[in-house]
Amino acid sequence: MNVILIESVYVADRKKPTFIGISNLVSIKDPDLRFRMLGVFPLVFFFAQAEHYWRVQQLGHMLWMCNVGDLLLAIGLFFRKPVLIRIAVIWMIPGFFIWFRFVVLEWGLFFSSVLAHVGGILVGLIALKKVGVDKASWLYAFGWYLLIQILSRFLTAADLNVNLSHRMQPGFERIFSAYWQFWLTAALLTAFVLWLLAALLARFWPSTMSKSG
Repeated sequence: MNVILIESVYVADRKKPTFIGISNLVSIKDPDLRFRMLGVFPLVFFFAQAEHYWRVQQLGHMLWMCNVGDLLLAIGLFFRKPVLIRIAVIWMIPGFFIWFRFVVLEWGLFFSSVLAHVGGILVGLIALKKVGVDKASWLYAFGWYLLIQILSRFLTAADLNVNLSHRMQPGFERIFSAYWQFWLTAALLTAFVLWLLAALLARFWPSTMSKSG
């Protein structure tokens, strides 16, 4: 199996090796095109994760908010859609800490996972600094969460419990007697965290672009 090198990014490829350097991106003189081409990186991160989960026959994990967030970020960058960029990055921030707690500390590191979570948030913050955040961004991020939860419920295996869409997190049975109680509490807490993040980010990087770009 050959390997594609994108500066420090490796992607499995079964054909011939290719090299795409960051220097190539920097050399693009059109700032709009250079901004859009940032989308190559989260797209690579997404497919690196997909290749990993394909090999272990657990593609359902690609619907976790962080993983699908890389794809959303790539689309937002390619089509210059600030609202998509904001949704993706707002979710990557809490997602990073959840990933570190429940994946890194319990299962360890693997390369595509680091790309998806660390690489994704780095590219996302670069993009977010340019487009900024408006205080209404949390509503779009919350709507995205509900959509992905529904898709996770119907498209992924129950044993994967992607985005906690099938059952409550182990240990919470002592607090909640039914899944709907856990889900409603988690949804309200999620809405609050997203609102707080959007408000804080809007103070640092106020919106400079419209929702549509």
